[in-house]
Amino acid sequence: MPEPEPAPYRVGQGVDVHALRPGRPLVLGGVAIPSERGLAGHSDADVLAHAVCDALLGAAGLGDLGTHFPSSDPRWAGSPSEVFLRHAARLLAEAGWQVANVDATVCCQAPRLGPFVERMRSNLARALSITPGQVRVAPKSTDGLGFAGRGEGIAALAVCLLTRG
Repeated sequence: MPEPEPAPYRVGQGVDVHALRPGRPLVLGGVAIPSERGLAGHSDADVLAHAVCDALLGAAGLGDLGTHFPSSDPRWAGSPSEVFLRHAARLLAEAGWQVANVDATVCCQAPRLGPFVERMRSNLARALSITPGQVRVAPKSTDGLGFAGRGEGIAALAVCLLTRG
């Protein structure tokens, strides 16, 4: 019996969390944000870009960020996450997928991210070769609750819709 045609669309979700540490830059959505602490990680630790990558790769059935950019590989030490986003976009195109939209939430008590949202949207869109209108970034405080509320780390969640190219 032949395999059925794949659906003309796919939904993916991604989540990433990193701890905040002194002496590290804080980068979210490719934007350097003034802060005394940044996210700890092997690359630039951009939780927003990482969650978006995982959502895209997952929707297309192409693995996850760790599959393509393992933290055990020294080539990716300190890498800007734009590299990961561009790689994911290439893989999607090669597999015949197009990004219809990305919707992401960043959970962070401080610093306030509102002034940086438009730049984050533009950076993510540019890396994925889509328009900023196809990207939503929503910063959310946690009202002092949990690790994000205590300022111990930042989490990001992303969902995406892919369509057949």
